[in-house]
Amino acid sequence: MPQFDETRQQKKLDTLRIKEEEDLARILSSKYGLLYIDLSVTSIDIDALHLVPEETARKAQVAAFHMVGKKLFVAVHSPKNDETMFAINELEQKGYHVIIYMTSMVSLNIAWDRYKEMSAAQGEKSGVLEISNDDILYFLEQQQNVDDFKRLVGDMMTNKEKVHQVSRILEMVLAGAMVTNASDIHIEPSEDTARLRLRMDGVLQDIIVFDAHIFKLILSRVKLVSGMKLNISSVSQDGRFSVVLNDTEIEIRSSVLPGTYGEAVVMRLLNPNIINIPFSALGIDDVLRKEVQKQIEKPNGLILTTGPTGSGKTTSLYAFMREIYTPKIKIITIENPIEYHLEGIVQTQTDEKKGYTFLAGLRSSLRQDPDVIMIGEIRDSETAHVSMDAALTGHLVFSTLHTNNAAGAIPRLIGLGISPKIIGGALNIALAQRLTRVICQKCKKEDSQSEEERALIDEIVKGMVGRTVENHGKIWRSVGCPNCNNTGFKGQIGLYEGIIITAEIDDMLESNPSDREIKKIAHKQGILDMREDGILKVLNGVTTLEELYRVVDMSGER
Repeated sequence: MPQFDETRQQKKLDTLRIKEEEDLARILSSKYGLLYIDLSVTSIDIDALHLVPEETARKAQVAAFHMVGKKLFVAVHSPKNDETMFAINELEQKGYHVIIYMTSMVSLNIAWDRYKEMSAAQGEKSGVLEISNDDILYFLEQQQNVDDFKRLVGDMMTNKEKVHQVSRILEMVLAGAMVTNASDIHIEPSEDTARLRLRMDGVLQDIIVFDAHIFKLILSRVKLVSGMKLNISSVSQDGRFSVVLNDTEIEIRSSVLPGTYGEAVVMRLLNPNIINIPFSALGIDDVLRKEVQKQIEKPNGLILTTGPTGSGKTTSLYAFMREIYTPKIKIITIENPIEYHLEGIVQTQTDEKKGYTFLAGLRSSLRQDPDVIMIGEIRDSETAHVSMDAALTGHLVFSTLHTNNAAGAIPRLIGLGISPKIIGGALNIALAQRLTRVICQKCKKEDSQSEEERALIDEIVKGMVGRTVENHGKIWRSVGCPNCNNTGFKGQIGLYEGIIITAEIDDMLESNPSDREIKKIAHKQGILDMREDGILKVLNGVTTLEELYRVVDMSGER
């Protein structure tokens, strides 16, 4: 006679009890006209959870589990509970648009257990510091360009009465970065001084050199507001804080890195207005744009964008998703980090330390019945295989790879272990891109092409397939004026190339071709490569030849 296994039976009873609780929560959600959520299979956003203190959450039987901008998703056990409604009202008074889901007590306990994972630094971060938005607005009014910024920050850092007002200095630096549309703030210490630089339109610009003791004050303030540990200086740390200006929340992601003379600071400004570029304004040539439009409107397949860090891949993918989004489809993104929040799209952030990788996020997302999936980056063989499987089983998949050109995406996938037979059926199009600065339209100067410039332009124009382009012999030079902060450039635009996976390319994949071989065949498709795209933009007065040399390999080898 088999022996009675008490442990096994208890597990069965526990599983049955949990199922009954979830079934009851599902039934009650229908009764109250609310959505149901099972938090045991849902990624819980720690930043959202932290908005409700643990004591309040347990007392009110609630858990905030996801946040998109000011839209906050909250799971409750009973919408009629007075404490629950009081907690919801408190969140709404803070400006959050609360969306209520019903859940079980089992799910709530799972969410509440996540409070234990919050470090002291994260707890400190909840104040999102007292960076004064009013003061930043004041500094914004005082600055019109980078010269104003240099003058104001220079005056404050050399004024002995004001130098210890470190909060004001940080606010002024942030305001200066916003005025100049800088993407990053760099503060780098040397032996006796520190240097402040801003990255504007992809290029670093020197602002001011100041004393080391002022730098130490600024470093401490940045660490404090970012939720970093003040007493640790031997390892790198990452943090963040945010500033809300005129109803726009600008998140600042900060990083400190130990060095010979102290910790270098970089603050990245994530302004949602900068990323909000429509598909039509990315700068894609008309022929390629029409092809991309066709491919992103397909119900399945893989769309890849390639290029180095900072080449605008994320901006392009976000534009693609906004272009195709309707309430009839579900889009899920797996990112690291989530830099910008998109309305109507489910976004999840990987956390390698906790085992939530791109692969884990992708597998979880596939269980959420998505139509479109965006994977921040295909980094390994397993992620590549699951991405391909998703593209072949009715999903449209967007992702990125680190390759030098569009043709390089195919050898890279093969290198990750993807069978060439699968690539042709799964990959719709591979794109490559770079960002080039746009010449300032207020101060640009028309000039004649030199002999070398004309020879280069003629050579590239001649190689364009299916295009008749006239070289008018004119070119524009950057000058510099207050409008462009005396750089000669204002704004950035993409340079693109693409390869459509045709039958001819599909047939050659079995031979494991090099990117150069693929590029030769793809050139017949009539799609410009990046240097051809760049030359057209030079001839149309969008950018300069010198700028093109800075960002694109102009050797033209195929």
